Amino acid sequence: MMTDQNENTAKHPSHTVYVVKHDEVTGKSEWIKAGVAWEHGDGQGLNLSLDSLGQRLPFTVRKNKQMDQ
Repeated sequence: MMTDQNENTAKHPSHTVYVVKHDEVTGKSEWIKAGVAWEHGDGQGLNLSLDSLGQRLPFTVRKNKQMDQ
């Protein structure tokens, strides 16, 4: 059974999304929280909520289906 985004976002997120900035001089990386994600019930994708430039942007990521050739 598929759930819609509203139902998914009512639960706690299963993933945290980060932007990783690497400093070439120091060799260290800074992990900056950029949003959160919820795994789809079927395990084939995620709903993401990313914070960018003062806006919360929703995205959906799905696994690619195999194409017959």
